[in-house]
Amino acid sequence: MEGRATEMAAEEYLCTRIRRAEQALMAHHEAVLRGYNLSLTQYTVLLTLSRDDGMSGAQLARACGVTQQTMATVLGGLQKKQLITRQPAPAHAKVLLTHLTHEGRTVLDSAYQEVIVLERALTDAFTPDEHTALCALLERATAVLGRQTPTTETRSPRPRD
Repeated sequence: MEGRATEMAAEEYLCTRIRRAEQALMAHHEAVLRGYNLSLTQYTVLLTLSRDDGMSGAQLARACGVTQQTMATVLGGLQKKQLITRQPAPAHAKVLLTHLTHEGRTVLDSAYQEVIVLERALTDAFTPDEHTALCALLERATAVLGRQTPTTETRSPRPRD
């Protein structure tokens, strides 16, 4: 019987392997960041701002892959911790631009020194050719996943019972 879900053990599916790798990565980052009282999204915001300071909440939401509502909550938490400041944009007073504070940069720099240890360990686990190949394979897998993800335009309605 072709196409049956029971033909292959779940551990053999590529999606299962990708998910396990993602879970291990997230668990590592969350454990490290807990020591800095940061969530992964908060860390990503700080990292993003370190590269492109003065972004709006909408820009940060897109860059971090979260909704604007989620970003508003994240930014509120970072502001309360005094890791960021938010100031009206010169051209649009209703748009608040987010900037790293000195404390935010200090916390980010310390957290980054711990997070980068995993990146180095992963890089060292592969030969240069394997590393290049793995990156290319992951990019290809990401592209397939993106193409296969239904959108509201492509999703067909489910039949009603």
